[in-house]
Amino acid sequence: MVHLTPNPEVDIVPIDDEPCAIKQVELTVPKTDDPTMPVVTFRVWVLGLGSCMLLSFINQFMWYRTNPLQLTSISAQIAVVPLGHLMARSITSRVFLKGTRFEFSLNPGPFNLKEHVLITIFASSGAGSVYATHILTAVKIFYKKQFPFFPALIVMITSQLLGFSWAGIFRKYLVEPAEMWWPSNMVQVSLFRALHEKDKRPRYSLSRFQFFIVVLVCVAAYELYPTYLFTTLTTISWLCWAAPKTVTWQQVGSGMQGLGLGSFAVDWTAISSYLGSPLASPWFATANVLAGFIIVMYIVTPLTYWTNVYNAKTFPIYSSSLFISNGSTYDINDVVNSNFQLDKQAYAQIGPINLSTFFAMTYGLTFAGLAATVVHVALFHGRDIWNLAKGAFMGTTKADVHSRLMKAYKQVPSWWFYLILVLNVALILFAVEHYKEALQLPWWGVLFACGIAVFFTLPIGIIQATTNQQPGLNVITEYIIGYIYPGRPVANMCFKVYGYISMSQALFLLQDFKLGHYMKIPPRAMFMAQLVGAVVSVAVYTGTAWWLMGSIHDLCDTALLPANSQWKCPQDKVFFDASVIWGLVGPRRIFGDLGEYSKVNLFFIAGASLPVLVWIAHRVFPKQSWIKLINMPVLLGATAMMPPASAVNFTSWLAMGFLSGFVAFRYRPKSWARYNYILSGGLDAGTAFLTLLVFFSLQYVNNIGLDWWGNNGEGCPLASCPTAKGIVVEGCPVF
Repeated sequence: MVHLTPNPEVDIVPIDDEPCAIKQVELTVPKTDDPTMPVVTFRVWVLGLGSCMLLSFINQFMWYRTNPLQLTSISAQIAVVPLGHLMARSITSRVFLKGTRFEFSLNPGPFNLKEHVLITIFASSGAGSVYATHILTAVKIFYKKQFPFFPALIVMITSQLLGFSWAGIFRKYLVEPAEMWWPSNMVQVSLFRALHEKDKRPRYSLSRFQFFIVVLVCVAAYELYPTYLFTTLTTISWLCWAAPKTVTWQQVGSGMQGLGLGSFAVDWTAISSYLGSPLASPWFATANVLAGFIIVMYIVTPLTYWTNVYNAKTFPIYSSSLFISNGSTYDINDVVNSNFQLDKQAYAQIGPINLSTFFAMTYGLTFAGLAATVVHVALFHGRDIWNLAKGAFMGTTKADVHSRLMKAYKQVPSWWFYLILVLNVALILFAVEHYKEALQLPWWGVLFACGIAVFFTLPIGIIQATTNQQPGLNVITEYIIGYIYPGRPVANMCFKVYGYISMSQALFLLQDFKLGHYMKIPPRAMFMAQLVGAVVSVAVYTGTAWWLMGSIHDLCDTALLPANSQWKCPQDKVFFDASVIWGLVGPRRIFGDLGEYSKVNLFFIAGASLPVLVWIAHRVFPKQSWIKLINMPVLLGATAMMPPASAVNFTSWLAMGFLSGFVAFRYRPKSWARYNYILSGGLDAGTAFLTLLVFFSLQYVNNIGLDWWGNNGEGCPLASCPTAKGIVVEGCPVF
């Protein structure tokens, strides 16, 4: 890295002494650039596309696992370094078509940082899941219906590419401002610097690269135990061991099926699988998650369960399953007619769907979190948004040092994003009209979903860019279309994908844009890598999912699979249950005037009110700076990933987040700045390497396992038992 020399045509003067608005960025991101570095090279295409396809295949392959492993782009970020250097040493440096406008070389010089970043952007497309594969799984496996390949492919590719449009519209507000810092990018920036910069090693300590290698090796060696030899380390619920025959104790102590009091994990997969790396979360955001988790799991859930709200004791204390009123599991296929719609006569005969009270409350908190997001952003960021919009329009916005450095490169024209929008909407409208029976979604539903995505991208983007937490739109999109267009599960799922996932994909792209912003990658090169990577990843994800559904016997069918099967698909099961609640049956029969859970709608009002109270408190006591750190969208949405996440995922994540974000950041700031994000990258890479090694060498082909008490789960078999009088469930005591 070298300092950028002033360009006579572009007024760029990096000021190393100018502090960044965010301390973590000041400590992590370099304020230098070398615009002469080759960026889009032969190495980028080979390694970028290769890592994108490999991660797409592995992540979809692992997606159906009982404990799904999501490989992040950090895995590819590490793996391509020796390959990049090998290609730089071995490939010819000959210049082809020399002297023409098409002159190029397969080897323009040493493997450099910017090539590495662009390869990682390609890999990031493969690391991010294609959410629309849930639709394919739900229809073909759970509903046991046919779903043609071509409309499925259209839904998958358009849901991924539609996000480019929203990203283009809001990049000025979510990428350029220094306050929009995207905390998770700090991990990758630190890792890039460790892999490319030759930093001076402090005396009696390790360089950042040495530290990364030590962490990777140690974690890979250790993860053999929770992954294969001693899987109970994934969930240690000691209260269950103390009371092996008591239902209440096991409900309280189970980390997988209960409240998780005292339960913990010493397995990085369990810690980071649903909430991401706790080391990348700023402490104020972690504290908000902690408060939300305590309120939900240790106040609301016990009170509602043991006071028998909504007949809570008839069902498990923690479950995402759907039940009949007698506590038995609801067989959804009994109420689906031949047109793939709700059989109202059969539904009336069997009876209404019942939820565990915890599941109903989590939906309520989702309602509250969404309302809180809009109000919180309006109150605390409304003026900033207005000033940014006015400054962008009038050209008076003050740029920080990183934005000034990026002026050396051509920006992506807005019309590129609008062209993608027009082409995608046209293709979606063609699909929903031509494949009406398969997709069930009317044309106006497509436009309505796009409107929801546009409306929420900015407020939710601000929350994620500052806290590393993303309030989801999944429930509200299901809720809206379920009321307007009930009884059609595929229409509900498609509406959710276009309304929610296009927004989520936009934020994913904006986060990568911010990474390129920090690392000074030309925006047009970033756009190219993201677009090509998205198309390639969709093709691989779709093909892999289709292959697995035809290759693995009884995939996702928990009634037919053995108890220790690795193919129970917990995330797809939650998606399927949601399609039943909101799509097939419809919210009116569950949360409306025809349902039992109508009072859950009051959470909308509560969610909208709470940020107002925080704002008033901040205005009344302006000197109390901690008040402004109360982030109601994060607090209320803390348990949004439950289910499929369980209590042990939260308890262990919160403990690690406290040690990193509070203890180390406050009392060892220099060590934190040097090693924190490197530690996170090493934990990810070591865990991913070992898990893949074990799976493909021992489990996939021959399914070689170890049968002993350390691999028999957490030991809480009674945690999922009902406690109402007279309810009979196999394996549970009758009260």
